[in-house]
Order: sequence, then C-alpha cells, then structure tokens
Amino acid sequence: MEPISLRTPLALLLISLSVIAAVWWWLATPITLARAPIDPNAKLQCVSYTPFRGAQTPLDPTTQIAAEQIEQDLAELAKVTDCVRTYSIENGLDQVPGVAAKIGLKVMQGIWLGSNRFKNAQQIAIAVRLAKEYPGVVTSLIVGNEVLLRGEMTTADLAAYIRAVKAQANVPVTYADVWEYWLKNREVYDAVDFVTIHILPYWEDIPVRAKFAAAHVDDIRKRMAVAFPGKEILIGETGWPSAGRMRDGALPSRTNQARVVSEILDLAKREGFRVNLIEAYDQPWKRKLEGTVGGYWGLFDSVHRQVKYPPGIAISNFPAWKLHMGSGMVLSAFIFLAAWLTLRRRPWTPRPSAWLAVGISATTAGVLLGVAIDKMTYESYGVGGWLQWGALLAAGIAAPLLTAHALIAGRPLPTFLELLGPRDYRGKGVLPALLAIVLAVTTVIAAETALGFTFDPRYRDFPFASLTMAVVPFALLTLFNRPKEGTRPIAESVFAGLLVIAAAYTLFNEGVVNWQSDWTCVIYLLLAATLWRGRAAQNPG
Repeated sequence: MEPISLRTPLALLLISLSVIAAVWWWLATPITLARAPIDPNAKLQCVSYTPFRGAQTPLDPTTQIAAEQIEQDLAELAKVTDCVRTYSIENGLDQVPGVAAKIGLKVMQGIWLGSNRFKNAQQIAIAVRLAKEYPGVVTSLIVGNEVLLRGEMTTADLAAYIRAVKAQANVPVTYADVWEYWLKNREVYDAVDFVTIHILPYWEDIPVRAKFAAAHVDDIRKRMAVAFPGKEILIGETGWPSAGRMRDGALPSRTNQARVVSEILDLAKREGFRVNLIEAYDQPWKRKLEGTVGGYWGLFDSVHRQVKYPPGIAISNFPAWKLHMGSGMVLSAFIFLAAWLTLRRRPWTPRPSAWLAVGISATTAGVLLGVAIDKMTYESYGVGGWLQWGALLAAGIAAPLLTAHALIAGRPLPTFLELLGPRDYRGKGVLPALLAIVLAVTTVIAAETALGFTFDPRYRDFPFASLTMAVVPFALLTLFNRPKEGTRPIAESVFAGLLVIAAAYTLFNEGVVNWQSDWTCVIYLLLAATLWRGRAAQNPG
C-alpha cells in the first residue's frame, strides 16, 4: 500500500484527537465561586441528615442504623454545621439527639406523620421524650413533613396533632411542607410557633434555572412573610441536585449545585434569615422513589462520606476529565485502526467519504465516551439499571468499531432479518452478525426509553451520550453504504414509527429549553430514519 494512501486517515485521526482534547478541556473548565459552598470559617446553620448508606433504606422497616455509624457522620458534619434536621425516630434515628449531645450539635427533631394513627402516636411520644431528655440539644419539633402534599392527612387532623405536641413539648413546634401547601392550608399557621417552608427550585411546577434559583428562594420567602406575618419563616429545605435528568432549563450538575448553595447561603447571611439545606449526605435509596436525581442532593457523597466541594479547590463537572479524555482518544485510535486493518485485508482504495464517516464516528465516540461512562456511573441503579445502561454503553463502543470495518469494506448496515429471519435472509460472517446484534440492542433500548418518556417521564434519565455513540455510526453507514435494492423490513419500520411518535411527544412534553431532551429526541429521529432506510435482500442461491 502506497504511503500516500495513509495521509487521509492519519490527517483525520489527528483532527479527531484534537477535537476530543479541545472538547474535554472545555467541558472540564472549573468555576471559582466568591463564597465556597462549605466555608470552614462560617458553619452552615443547619442541614438535613439521614444516615442511610449503600443498600440501607428506610423503605425496609427492619433497617436499623447503629449508633457508631451515626456518630461517624455527625462528627464529620460538626466540622461544617451547627445543627442537623431529622425527619423521623425510626430505623435508629432516635439515637441522633444523644449522639449530637456528645458531639456538640443542635437537632431539629422530626416527627414523621402519615395515615397510620398508631405509628403517629409512637413517633410523637418518643420525640417529645427526646426533647425533654436532651434540653438545649433538641431545639424544635417538626410535626409532620409534607403530609399534606402526600395527601395522607386532613388539615384539621394535622392541626390537632400540632396542638397536642405543643401541649406536651418544652420547645417550639412547627410543620414542614412545600411553600404552596402553606398557602392552601392557612389554618396550620395558627397552630405552629414558626412556619417551615420547602423551596426547591428544581422541583417547582415550572422549574427554575440554577442561575435564578437563589432569587426565586428569596422571592418566595418574602411572599410567605407577607402571607404569614408575625411568625418566623424558616426555609426548612432548599438546595440543588448534583446529578440527574434535566427539567426544562433546570440542569443538575456539580457546578450548578455548588453555585446555588453558595448563592442561597450568601443571601441568607446578607438578609438575616435561617435556612436548612437538603441535604448532608447523598441518599441512594431515594433513587427508587425519585430516579437518579433523588440520590444526589447531598453536600457529602454517599460512598466516601467526603465533602463534594472542599474549600479552595475549583469545582468542575468532570473531576476525572483527563481520564475521560484519554479514554476517548484511545477509542478513536482503535476505530481508525479497525478501519485500517480492514483496508489491509482488502487492498483497494475506499471512497474519501468512507474515511470521513470513520472520522466522524471516531470523534463522536471519543468525545462522548467519558460523558457516557460518567452518566452510567451515576444513573445505574440496581441490577436492571446496570445491565441496561451497561449494554447501551457497550453498544456505543462497539458500533463505531464495527461500522468502521463495514464502511471500508463497502458493506451495508445489516437488518434484523439477517440476524433473526429466514435462512434466505441470513447474513454471512461474524462481524456482520455482531453489528446486527449491536443494532438490535440499541434499537430495543432506544424504544424502551422512548416509551418511558411517553408514559412515565418524570424520573427518567436521558440516554443521549451512549445512544449518540451508537446511532451516529449506523446513520453514516446507511448514508454511504445503503443497499440499492431489497425490501423494507417490517420490524425496522415499526420501530421507526414508534421512535418518531415518541420523539414528537417528548419534545412537546419536555419543552424545547431542555437540551438533554432535545438531543435525545434528535437521536431517536436519526435512528428512526436509519431504520426506515434499511433494506433486506435475499441471499442468492
């Protein structure tokens, strides 16, 4: 093979590696905040604390947290805050006031109320006892958390519980709920000593962007002060998630979480109001109820129990960006190598468009590999989640490698008939069969996620990174190596139609400002077009 024949792929490889490096340098650009989220010279006023780690969950009534585990957590929290808020006395949480007394923390003791009157009575009795047993440690009792929002209790019953606790307690008593539910149930105001409201800009009915979150919190606080004069307005929950799906323009990320927390704390200091952040530690169990985003509201990570944003260190959305960038470059090089090895076995000169398609596939995969790995790490929950997102990532890695071979060999994208159809349509060769399997895996997962966004979208993550890695090579292969004859397979047509309908609905439902949704829907449509263009031909003889 003449040296001149290597100039095109070598030039494209250098361009690909340069683009990957440039994009990752941009993605990893850190931010420096005027006020650190965790300032060693200014402790947090209070932070929500739940102790569950790993597979521990309050959804299992047999879960019991040891005092030693609580002590480890509170000892770390005492370095950054003066107070913790709890939500219950179950699962070992009744030990928190005793441990906090030894460490020097204050406790806003929560009483979990629900539809079970017997359990309510138990919670109240133990919480009142703890308040009397640890005076000066338990600073207030929070009688119920969002029980009105959940619809598990009437306003009259809640007010009666609050008054009953006030009659027994020696500390101020309040109730905590989303701010709108205070406006809808004003009679609760008469029963409490102070008003505890939750303001979560990400979860608002009209989600608020991170850059406007602090201003939104301040606006709501002032509105509530006007609606409920004469009593303190405590912000009982506010914060921002560091990972999870986008809602309208509200994007969970490390930098956004740090920015929102920093700005709210600065606002509270300047305007002199109390605020409790949600939450101390990431809580993996919440992902079962709220999706990925539910598990990443913490200021500390759930595994290493370390502060996410150590003071004095610039904050990046991708702390391991050099590893991600290097992995992407290696994948890009392997994709070009796969194409070159194909050319070595077939010593002919492919069209320049084939090498251009290889370059686009390699660059796309190289740029997105780190993002896909990062998303899989955060978004995989349970065996099913790891299998699904692991399979999609594997497809995203395999697709550009296998299509590089097909592009240079002049082969078209195989159809499902070549994998699963009658003998007359079965393809020949291991690599075409592998490519057909990768296409099938990608299509099935794409269809499942598309249906999920249509029927149950609230807590689902957008698989834009891995899906793009897989679909772009398929589309390029269909564009440049499309078979000239054959029948349009029914299965591909059905999947194509499903993806088009789901993408259209998702774009309408999520809104155009949600770039994660927009990106995912564009890839759904690209995959639909690719499947629609597929043709299956019978093997001769």
